Amino acid sequence: MTTRCLPRRVVGVAAGAAGTRAVALTSMAALLALSTSACMASKGDVRVLQDELRALRGSIAQADTARRAQADTAMMLIARTNDSLRILSTRFAAFQANVSGSIYDMNRQLLQIQELSGQSQRRLQELRASMESRNDAMTATPAASSPVDTTKAPAGPGPAQLFQIAFDQMQRGSFGVARTGFQELVDKYPKFEEAPSAQLYIGQSFAEEKNTAAADSVYQLVATKYPKSKAAPTALYKYALSLIAQKNTAPAKTALNRIVKDYPNSDEASLARDLLRTTK
Repeated sequence: MTTRCLPRRVVGVAAGAAGTRAVALTSMAALLALSTSACMASKGDVRVLQDELRALRGSIAQADTARRAQADTAMMLIARTNDSLRILSTRFAAFQANVSGSIYDMNRQLLQIQELSGQSQRRLQELRASMESRNDAMTATPAASSPVDTTKAPAGPGPAQLFQIAFDQMQRGSFGVARTGFQELVDKYPKFEEAPSAQLYIGQSFAEEKNTAAADSVYQLVATKYPKSKAAPTALYKYALSLIAQKNTAPAKTALNRIVKDYPNSDEASLARDLLRTTK
């Protein structure tokens, strides 16, 4: 009578508890060892054991195939994600370039508008200076029957003439002479509508001569003395640029924020906002 030492359920339990390929192979080796050392099994039991081993190997192979398929799918998804990220990065870089270019164009157009506006105002000043010069010539010519009063001092140029003469000197590079003319205008005609601009040009003349401290002082004076004039935001912006060039970013940001807060509709406010985003 043949004794069966390894029933089928023992192999099934061993294979089910394995969980991984390494454990399953270890279990199979242990079963084979037990089958040869503990007792003699019948040929039918051996065949059953062989069938179960083949089935176990097949399930392990199927599990390996499924894991490989999952790994391939994961790698494919990662590759697609990386491609999408590269495409998005390229698009974002192009978007940043377009935005930077648009901001640059806008700033350039604002500066061109300012320049055209300044040219128009200078033309008006030239016309006013010409009219003042004619009026002075007419009043200075005495009537033929009137005696000439030699005790009266000759009248000087009017405010528009002073402004135009000083501005012409500024354009020629004679910054000291121009500064003297602008200062005379500010002193004699403090209520003249272009007095704030004259004060601003005084500061600019110092800047042209590389006298940064004097220029910064005058720029601050313009904003303090003529806070409601169109020259105030311009002076503050020039002051901020000067501070940035000197690596004094904290007071420069204060000046730029003041432009944005107190003069939000000025051209300098738009430039100040852009400069605040790039100043660190």
